[in-house]
Amino acid sequence: MLPRSLSLVLPTTLALLLSVVLMQTPIPRAQTDRRSASLIVSGGTVVTMDERNRVLAPGAVAIDNGAIVAVDTPARIDAVFRAETRVDASDQIIVPGLVNTHTHAPMVLFRGLADDLVLMDWLQKYIFPAEAKAVSPELVRIGTELAALEMIESGTTTFADMYYFEEEIAATAKRAGLRAVLGQTIIGFPAPDAPTAQAALARAERFVNEWKRDAVITPAVAPHALYTNERATLTAARDLARKHHVPLLIHMAEAEAEVETAREKYQATPVGYLASIGFLGPNVLAAHCIWLTDEDIRTVAAADVGCAHNPESNMKLASGIAPVPKMLDEGVLVGLGTDGAASNNDLDMFEAMRQAAFLHKSATRDPEVIPARVALEMATLGGARALHMADRIGSLEPGKRADLIAVSTASARATPLYDPVSHLVYAAKGTDVRLTIVDGRVLMRDGEVVTLDEAQVLSAARRMAQKVREVTRAQ
Repeated sequence: MLPRSLSLVLPTTLALLLSVVLMQTPIPRAQTDRRSASLIVSGGTVVTMDERNRVLAPGAVAIDNGAIVAVDTPARIDAVFRAETRVDASDQIIVPGLVNTHTHAPMVLFRGLADDLVLMDWLQKYIFPAEAKAVSPELVRIGTELAALEMIESGTTTFADMYYFEEEIAATAKRAGLRAVLGQTIIGFPAPDAPTAQAALARAERFVNEWKRDAVITPAVAPHALYTNERATLTAARDLARKHHVPLLIHMAEAEAEVETAREKYQATPVGYLASIGFLGPNVLAAHCIWLTDEDIRTVAAADVGCAHNPESNMKLASGIAPVPKMLDEGVLVGLGTDGAASNNDLDMFEAMRQAAFLHKSATRDPEVIPARVALEMATLGGARALHMADRIGSLEPGKRADLIAVSTASARATPLYDPVSHLVYAAKGTDVRLTIVDGRVLMRDGEVVTLDEAQVLSAARRMAQKVREVTRAQ
């Protein structure tokens, strides 16, 4: 994540001028020598999120074999490429696919089950008991289908997940076409898919071995938190992730109660304790990172740990405000997340962007502290950096995987349009997304998801919700 000062070096208005310069560049005359591309998305305003923060109005993206091969003006793209398929993105903003760095996908089926509670009461009195009674491979599959539908419709192309029966999530996300970093949960009490932490570790290794060579699914090891696992479990999870060179996901410094537990039990902050046992490193993605001291922030930055900021869930559960401005200034890799829909209560990353910007402006009384471009960066390239995947996703550049979305600007809410970045963060909503592409594959076109049967997904989810209602009624 770039410091705020660097993220604002090239204003959007200057970036728009670049497109004019590019359009004045001579175009090759020989049309017969054009290269073949599988797909061209053309005609909209392209917000690249590249190092120069280029904005092309109009712009076009050429895709072949799942990768971006060129980003330029429509005239130059058409002069160089011919495509099997074309998408007209006129009156739309083309932007990198959004990266949700923390969620629990199947928990969409617990949406609205328990609201207006503090974190520990919400977890221990409602969510953990509900999961013990209701979670099964079938619930996980149906819940993930519903979550995938919601994410595709609202422009998320990559998500990081931590839950039970993660193999069901992987298979479902793969069918839906989403890119995902999926952590098999390890927790220190009987869970729906493992009676002990040791059994959960064995399940995690089987899951990693099954999926670690997949093109769009990245398996991970996910010890739930410091306060739900003993040291031996945490270090075993650490070693397992390093053995297989896969990510390590954990909730970290999410609540004051967690800080109190760490100080009483280990005489350290949660970050300090995890650092002391050699847990932290560049393969770690830590969710929330709310209760960090200045020393903790420096420790996280030095360890190259990614942090998933979940502003909506944190506000709803009154968990606190993560020190994101300080984290960014210290070079911490910060991405945005929604958390599970049981505590948010949706998976709309446009809401996460807007609320992240508003929350920190309000908390610091500084309207410049998280400007629109920084919020958009956290949801795209910043999320990719937090997942240590910025070499593949997060910006629209030749050589990167073709993960992109197109957002309509045709509505009253989107009119007038002066600054596309401002519009994406402060005016657009997930329902404005018209096109979603992952790895060059079209998942949604003209607002219609093509990889999932929407009616079937919604029907199955409603039937499963009735089962959840029945098993939790006596709770």
